[in-house]
Amino acid sequence: MKLIVGLGNPGAKYAGNRHNIGFMAVDRIAADHGFPPWKGKFQGQLAEGRLGAEKVLLLKPETYMNNSGQSVGEAMRFYKLTPEDVIVLHDELDLAPGKLRVKTGGGHAGHNGLRSLHAHIGEAYQRVRLGIGHPGRKDLVSHYVLHDFHKADADWLDDLLRGISEGAADLARGDTGRFMNAVSLRVAPPRSSGGAKAEQLKPAPAPAPEPEPEPESEPKSALQRLVDRFR
Repeated sequence: MKLIVGLGNPGAKYAGNRHNIGFMAVDRIAADHGFPPWKGKFQGQLAEGRLGAEKVLLLKPETYMNNSGQSVGEAMRFYKLTPEDVIVLHDELDLAPGKLRVKTGGGHAGHNGLRSLHAHIGEAYQRVRLGIGHPGRKDLVSHYVLHDFHKADADWLDDLLRGISEGAADLARGDTGRFMNAVSLRVAPPRSSGGAKAEQLKPAPAPAPEPEPEPESEPKSALQRLVDRFR
């Protein structure tokens, strides 16, 4: 069994924030894969279902970002899971908007949600880092992550969330390569080469028909040749 956690802050006030992209991702997985309604449990919202052959728990901690580890730790203890069974989806300032990376273990890089997880369950869990970009200055970070995505972000955000949902079964069974490929196909689909191929396959124009030879004139009589000499 896998515990897939989306990080964010509870309540309508924060629903559209960049910091809540983890919530958005697990919401999309639950909706697309027919999970039952969310239920309040483990200081969060829990949905249980399947992704492919894998039994999966989806969790949105409602302890606010800074205490996310409390909720995750409770769920892990109840289901007797290890940190290796946990996958956390979270916002990542150090990746460009729409980029995604998967990582297991390592530091929390100042992310308060990960800091709390480190304190409660250790660092051996897997992270899916969802790029939201950086505001450019450290003093702007707090306002930036607690601000809603702009309308201009709607297309890449939808592509990213859709790709995560489409690859979720691969993520749950540990095939991160196929998972990332599914996301990439949505976020950065290969450019169509149909135009070039169409030019190559376009039939060459038919050659212009050669002019028909003029019919040869009939041989002239001796009298006609004589008349022509005196013209």
